[in-house]
Amino acid sequence: MGKAKIKRASTSIDMTAMCDVSFLLLTFFVLTSTAKQPEAFEVDTPASTTKDKLPDSNVAIITVGDNGKIFFGTTDRDVRIKTLEKMSSRYGVAFSQQDYDQFGLMENVGTPMKGIKQVLAMDASKRVEPGIQTGIPVDSTETLSNELYQWVQTARLAAAELNKEKESNKDFVDPGPLKIAIKADAAEKFPSISAIIETLRNQKQNKFSFITGLRAEDK
Repeated sequence: MGKAKIKRASTSIDMTAMCDVSFLLLTFFVLTSTAKQPEAFEVDTPASTTKDKLPDSNVAIITVGDNGKIFFGTTDRDVRIKTLEKMSSRYGVAFSQQDYDQFGLMENVGTPMKGIKQVLAMDASKRVEPGIQTGIPVDSTETLSNELYQWVQTARLAAAELNKEKESNKDFVDPGPLKIAIKADAAEKFPSISAIIETLRNQKQNKFSFITGLRAEDK
């Protein structure tokens, strides 16, 4: 006896609603995202075989290269702005809201406090030109003159205060103290690295990381 054939109905899915949602999400992210500013100071880090990764947030990075030129930055925008507010009070340098907004977009800064306003007034492309930022002063035993000391200490305080403010949020997870990492050029001489390490030790910051490039292990 022959088997009865069941007529198959054609299937179709209306993708109109999905396309609308996709374009709405794309429009939202484009309008609300902030363009990342170019890094002001790039260095060629030494290679190593370690596979430990630096966290994406809650990190302060000290970059050194070009014969001892030092830059400082933090991964979190709110910490950057809070740090500059505190540095403004310490050094008596006033900043406008536009200055703070611009500073929040900068990956790092490498100029003495007295010259930061001039750097912030420049176009983003101008700031990253060689020689514009001469490096943060570190060659002094006086803590106020050693501006790297002040940047690190102030960033740590700023991060701690911001975490304290967020404690009331039920979804808040305490990231712990601000982590410190040194990103040095492979060709940089030891005295420059030593000055940074000594600056950290002077504020009892004895735990820090070195950023390196990954290379294959020798077989």
